[in-house]
Amino acid sequence: MAEHNLGAVAGFEFIRIITRKWFWAGTLAVPLIMAVVLGLMGVSNTTTPTAPEAQLSAGFSIAYTDQSGLITAAEAATFGASKATSREHGIRAVQSGSVDAFFEFPADPAKSTVNVHAADRGIFENNKYSAAAQAMLSQAVTAKIGSAELLDLTGNAAAIDVKTYRGTVESGGINAAIPPLLFLMIFYMLIFLLAGQMLNSALEEKENRVTEMILTTVKPATLISGKVLALFAIGLLQMVIFATPIIIGYVFFREKINIPAFDFSALIFEPVPMITGLLILIGGFALFTTTLVAIGAAVPTAKEAGNLMGVIIVLVFVPLYAASLIISDPQDMMVQIFTYFPFSAPVTALLRNGLGSLSTGEAAIVITILYIGATLMFRLAVRLFQHGSIAYTSRVNIRSALGQPAKSAPAPAK
Repeated sequence: MAEHNLGAVAGFEFIRIITRKWFWAGTLAVPLIMAVVLGLMGVSNTTTPTAPEAQLSAGFSIAYTDQSGLITAAEAATFGASKATSREHGIRAVQSGSVDAFFEFPADPAKSTVNVHAADRGIFENNKYSAAAQAMLSQAVTAKIGSAELLDLTGNAAAIDVKTYRGTVESGGINAAIPPLLFLMIFYMLIFLLAGQMLNSALEEKENRVTEMILTTVKPATLISGKVLALFAIGLLQMVIFATPIIIGYVFFREKINIPAFDFSALIFEPVPMITGLLILIGGFALFTTTLVAIGAAVPTAKEAGNLMGVIIVLVFVPLYAASLIISDPQDMMVQIFTYFPFSAPVTALLRNGLGSLSTGEAAIVITILYIGATLMFRLAVRLFQHGSIAYTSRVNIRSALGQPAKSAPAPAK
């Protein structure tokens, strides 16, 4: 009976939402706007390329080999660098953790690439390796100015190829960061599009004065569970709708609207970041869904609920104000607070997970916090909905609702 009721509630909520004009108006507006933007891009045919600035950061150990003979031991010492016996020895030292980076300077740095092998510290922090290699080379060249070749080298930055490792496995760099960062984009889209429906899912029955009637046939826990499942299904449907025009445009109209070709085969789907991102996405979405459902169950009108929803939504965007700090210094105290505070954790953790600065231990703690928080908010939503099922004109007293034992739903009328 309970399973039948759960399916009936989920199906009813799903059909009721997708048959409303406002749902399709809001859902189809996104791909329509995207189509307009892509069309304008095709007409203007303009781009704004950006390039991140590499910053030299001290405090990491360096081994190097130098076939050019430009770098002296004294100059290398200013960077805390020591000479490796061979290329293989330097790479093994990085993979074993003996040193943080190994620089391989070729015989002619002006024409050949400087190879850098280093420990993966996250996509942005890894810029310090190329900056340090360039600084070492520039300092050595400056000390030996006197030939045309050296003067040419000082006027142009050397070509530097950086390979990073997590243990003995080579990291994927930006190609490995893009897939898990997509979970952050999906999270924002779901919250932005479904926040209102989350809030109204429990409030609507109260405003229509049908709560008592519903509770004669469905248990409160079953009712709230069905609503949450329906919201997950709605979110999945919207993701499919949003993705469809992008896929169609890229496959069939890429040349006409000048969409740059992108080699999707180059993307690297690393299992741990992808699984971590998915778990954080589900946990974060569940937490915000149950929280907004609980708010809807506690207040009598949509107007009052809207004021409370604003506070919750602000918490989702707060981490963006500290994005630069999250990227540059993930161990900062403020970043740590954002990482573990339940309502800022999804965004902060998803960003750090994509950039490679969220450790496995930190990810486990965040996921635990989100799922425990979602479970507690679900229980609170059920209790508030049951206690406030007839509170049509006043807010539910949360202390009173939590202090009283839950009552069984009224028996079905025979």
